[in-house]
Amino acid sequence: MKRIFIIASTVSIFLCFFVSCYYDSEEALYPSLNNSCDTLNVTYSGTITPILNSNCVSCHSGSVPSGGIVLTSYSTVQPLAANGTLMKALKGNGVPLMPPSGSLSSCKIRQFEIWINNGTPNN
Repeated sequence: MKRIFIIASTVSIFLCFFVSCYYDSEEALYPSLNNSCDTLNVTYSGTITPILNSNCVSCHSGSVPSGGIVLTSYSTVQPLAANGTLMKALKGNGVPLMPPSGSLSSCKIRQFEIWINNGTPNN
């Protein structure tokens, strides 16, 4: 009886560690909360900067930014967008996925794509 209890406890603990955590985007979990994705009015100052400030700047700023990458101004973001590095990081294509806490929503990634496809204007 004691052996069955130990086995059941071990299995329970194992399941708690490996089944309880998963990463779904808010968009996937709650699709009805926000069905609007503004892809018509994508600007650097109004769309891209707020996304960067909310998800990236905490690590990619200051005197020792993560990975040596600074994302605090247009002059530091634009070259990364223009050479494809930014989108690779947002999609995890050949480089670590950013932000490391989980992917941005498909809407936000699409907004970056639109801004880049429009020539990365400083607007």
